[in-house]
Amino acid sequence: MHIAILTFEGYNELDSLIALGVLNRVRRVSRPDWRVTIASPTPTVRSMNGLVIEATATLEDACAADAVIVGSGVQTREVVADPAIMGVLANLDPARQLLAAQCSGTLVLAKLGLLHGVPACTDLTTKPWVVAAGVEVLNQPFYAKGDVATAGGCLASHYLAAWIIARLAGLDAVEEAIGYVAPVGEKEDYLARAMRNVAPHLPL
Repeated sequence: MHIAILTFEGYNELDSLIALGVLNRVRRVSRPDWRVTIASPTPTVRSMNGLVIEATATLEDACAADAVIVGSGVQTREVVADPAIMGVLANLDPARQLLAAQCSGTLVLAKLGLLHGVPACTDLTTKPWVVAAGVEVLNQPFYAKGDVATAGGCLASHYLAAWIIARLAGLDAVEEAIGYVAPVGEKEDYLARAMRNVAPHLPL
């Protein structure tokens, strides 16, 4: 089971790395095939605050993954204007994989035509660009329809992770993962809040 987090130059550390951390809390004992990668168009990418990380997958790898999170960053408009990158990402397909986007990553899905008729969440900075792309933006942290989900606000990234874990590994795995990372003394509150946002958008 491969989950790829698309991470571009100028990426937001909170968006890519919180999701990476939460998704990797799924127990390898019960899911030995579980693999989470950072997928980038270049071998390394530098964050908006100067943190350089190495990619562990390519964009082509991500297009074949079971689930994909499109991370956010300060150069997303440059990403959607790059025909080489968007040409590869045109192979993303919600008919065969879960697709999720965080903040300005929603603009990528919008430009790929993957949010046609689907309202979405994003951050306040990106909202005008997503609206200009013809997508209704919701005033809430998380929304999913079918196999496409979006989140708005850096700290909503664990909602995307919880949604993917629920879809691919089940609700028990969500409880375990969120319970691991939530603050001591607030674990039940964090789990309840996550499920309050995510559960209405899960298949029956």
